[in-house]
Amino acid sequence: MDREIVVRLHSSFEAMVQTHAETGTEFWCARDLQMLLGYAQWRSFEAVIAKAVTSCKTAGYDPADHFARLRKMVATGSGARREIEDIALTRYACYLIAQNGDPAKDPIAFAQAYFAVQTRKQELIERRLAEAERISARKKLSQSEKELSGIIFDRLRDEESFARIRSKGDTALFGGRTTQDMKVRLCVPKGRPLADFLPTITIKAKDFGNEITNFNIKERQLQTEALITDEHVRNNQEVRNLLVDRGIVPESLPAAEDVKKVERRLVSERKKLPNTIERTEGTSS
Repeated sequence: MDREIVVRLHSSFEAMVQTHAETGTEFWCARDLQMLLGYAQWRSFEAVIAKAVTSCKTAGYDPADHFARLRKMVATGSGARREIEDIALTRYACYLIAQNGDPAKDPIAFAQAYFAVQTRKQELIERRLAEAERISARKKLSQSEKELSGIIFDRLRDEESFARIRSKGDTALFGGRTTQDMKVRLCVPKGRPLADFLPTITIKAKDFGNEITNFNIKERQLQTEALITDEHVRNNQEVRNLLVDRGIVPESLPAAEDVKKVERRLVSERKKLPNTIERTEGTSS
């Protein structure tokens, strides 16, 4: 996510934080969160909240500790004031709501990171965003590899052909260095996939090469290993050329933290989240 967007969203989310007068507990009003997350209608947002409440129950927590109904006065266009219903939400409640949104939308992706960490410091939220993006990219690469493997097997009926073709694609992407060469260079543990230790940009590059190959195999009805290999090598070479033209040399980038370790850490953070929040019940505005 572009840093300017992160700064803008961080400022917007920070402006909406409220603090319970008696307990000092931070909370967010659902009406404010609705606006931040881009939901036009309260009715639609209530449906998302209902899903979050269900998730809260499923996780074994009492929704009353995280979703507190309240009523507040708001100004109308005529200058008068009227009472509306709102909900005070803990950080955990906000996180569950964000998890029910589309992370392809910047406000949703930001909210998922913002409410997941036990701090509102922008630099830590940015790191959490980057980690989530890398995990998402790795999962997408697994999906495109699975699709490529299936397409190749359907055409060649050879269980070893995918590994050979993928290896040659890697050699093209990494400037002549084989998959094993890169594993040695990045100190990848024995038996672990190279992609688990690649930086996000390289994971996305491999995925892009796969997607082009998948499309063209079907579009051009490629039926032999030689033709599919040529296609995959050419696509990875062109992706490499694009990166190098932008000053990014895939084989020269340092190893990234084991993506499985990152994923375990984020899961651990999510499990701890509900237990770090006091009750919001009785909050008023």
